[in-house]
Amino acid sequence: MATYKYVNGKSVGIVGCPFSGGQPKDGVDDGPLKIIEYGLIDQLQEMGWDVEFEGHHRLTDLRPADDPSIGKLKRPRYVSRVTQTVAKTVESHLRKRQLALTLGGDHSLALGTVTGTLAVHPNACLIWIDAHADINTPETTDSGNFHGCPVSFLLDIAGKIPGFEWVRPSLTPDRLVYIGLRDVDPPEKKILKQYGIKAFSMHEVDKYGIGRVVEMALDAVNPNRDRPIHLSFDVDALDPSVAPSTGTPVRGGLTFREGHYICEAIHETGLLVSVDLMEVNPWLEDEASVFETITVGCSLVRCCL
Repeated sequence: MATYKYVNGKSVGIVGCPFSGGQPKDGVDDGPLKIIEYGLIDQLQEMGWDVEFEGHHRLTDLRPADDPSIGKLKRPRYVSRVTQTVAKTVESHLRKRQLALTLGGDHSLALGTVTGTLAVHPNACLIWIDAHADINTPETTDSGNFHGCPVSFLLDIAGKIPGFEWVRPSLTPDRLVYIGLRDVDPPEKKILKQYGIKAFSMHEVDKYGIGRVVEMALDAVNPNRDRPIHLSFDVDALDPSVAPSTGTPVRGGLTFREGHYICEAIHETGLLVSVDLMEVNPWLEDEASVFETITVGCSLVRCCL
């Protein structure tokens, strides 16, 4: 069992984020509620972790009465208010030297979680596990859904969007790596190439095996194994046969074991400071699929810890 360099003992602060404003499908805001209902806190306490959880954030209270699109970007003011609140909460847990565990909600939340991490650990690296790159800019996005854009804001390539002045980007392309990509928009491919961002698609996972891919990913963003790690895990990185209840499933994803190995290997570095588990949607698919997806989510978190 690894000991964490940046965390006091075994102390975790859970940030419950029932938020769906970054995409159009209802139900993803129910994900964190179900994950807690399925016993995650008890599971972590049984592993010896001291858990701080003060209930789920009341994020719907932050919804503005009027929130017209800015360009193509939908619900920008709502997303901005929510992610700023989440950033402050994650930052407060990290300043107490707790591991910050954020349960989503849609992946737009990562604008907040990663910003909160970088406020405390400006040299942290970001490992993004996802079928999608989520690096569209407000200019390149087709859908206008913010959950496809947070990384562009973190890298400060999104341009100046009113309401997001609070974001102080300090993530550099050399500290971002992807694992599990298989559904990337053409403009996103161009961005990844332009900025030299390391990305391991499912092709590389098939070619090299997950163990080698995780080592190469860590070598890319954390070559001396001395940077804090923020792990942002979208459950749609997993194959839909493993985690079916998610909003944008794509066939050909990570197996159960590959997903868990990533979490185990990053735990073993002792450098983990912040974890996101995103895009569990209990309103999609049948009851058995929901059960499968939520239990997989809980076990991914246990592997991280």
